[in-house]
Amino acid sequence: MRAEHYFTSESVSEGHPDKVCDRISDEIVDMIYKEAKKTGTDASSIRVACETLVTTDKVVIAGEVRVPPTLIKKDKHGKDIINPSKFKSAAKRAIKDIGYDQIGFDWKTVKIDVLLHFQSADIGQGVDNAADRQGEEGAGDQGIMFGYACKDTPSLMPAPLYYSHKILELLAKARKANEGEVGKLGPDAKSQVTVRYVNDKPTEVTQIVLSTQHLDESWDSKKVRQVVEPYIVEALKGLPIAKDCVWHVNPTGKFVIGGPVGDAGLTGRKIIVDTYGGAAPHGGGAFSGKDTTKVDRSAAYAARYLAKNIIAANLADRCTLQLSYAIGVAQPLSIFVDTDGTGKYADEKLEKAIYQVMDLSPSGIRKHLDLNKSIYAKTAAYGHFGRKPGRDGSFSWERLDLVKALKAAVKS
Repeated sequence: MRAEHYFTSESVSEGHPDKVCDRISDEIVDMIYKEAKKTGTDASSIRVACETLVTTDKVVIAGEVRVPPTLIKKDKHGKDIINPSKFKSAAKRAIKDIGYDQIGFDWKTVKIDVLLHFQSADIGQGVDNAADRQGEEGAGDQGIMFGYACKDTPSLMPAPLYYSHKILELLAKARKANEGEVGKLGPDAKSQVTVRYVNDKPTEVTQIVLSTQHLDESWDSKKVRQVVEPYIVEALKGLPIAKDCVWHVNPTGKFVIGGPVGDAGLTGRKIIVDTYGGAAPHGGGAFSGKDTTKVDRSAAYAARYLAKNIIAANLADRCTLQLSYAIGVAQPLSIFVDTDGTGKYADEKLEKAIYQVMDLSPSGIRKHLDLNKSIYAKTAAYGHFGRKPGRDGSFSWERLDLVKALKAAVKS
């Protein structure tokens, strides 16, 4: 335990170019799951690995999929290909909801290329029939995934990231509701919060950074701060702002040219924003645009679910949890738990308890967390973790329904 330290995390808004790509990729995942439900296609057979690129007046969607027959058409040679129509509609729907109707990137006129093709049969055979459990799904790739939870905030997320997200969420909500002058902000924004910790507990905010696009070219940094400061103060209600807190609002001055007009965007470039703001490790794989046979996504959700329930069960104050997988193999190769010396039981005991309370094969995770459904577009901005579970099954990995089972398992 350190007497004092400072930690900083950033977030980006849904209109940031990379987040526009994440949103389009996840709208496509949702659309494919909806089509599966509509056509009676087995949702567990769906495969999506969808990457998006955006730039001025252009969206490019590429990747590999296995989709219901309604999303397939014949080319001029009679060969099956992906029908681009509904994929383009999904992309436009995402861009419209984010709020881009500007010169250079307008949901009504943006040009969209769909370059999706069918999943490799070589990958498919390993995923469909796991090497270690015949008839069960194997992992969609090799890799390592991390989950994390701590007692910084009610959502058991690190405070700097939690508040960075909250600032942008409030501003986006007000912008879309056209509340006064906030309605003149653009969709593109970034936030950053520095928190002072005393004895490992968050005590105050010492630095605030916000860069936000504004559509009124006459605004300067001073004017932007005047507009956004009440929302920032509201977002930080749960943590005091230090008297000598340093504010950096649009520190370069003007920020009119934003979004894909200002910078190209790509799916999967904001993985630290998506997870724990740098407070915990990340395995390297992005989430958005992937179905949940991809353990980059589903196992990261499971790891967070387990870590959060360990903290909620009061078995530790902090928990980092790692899972590892091999492509085509159902069961994880390893489980590692580190409670940073805060655990009520040995970390090895917690590792054994995890094996008892949850099947961590891809199919086991998908069933336990009910992941085979269209719930992913809303994960694309403001973090995949620390959100409230929805009635539609979204953010099921944030439930606290494993507390009793974990308590019983560590005592057995």
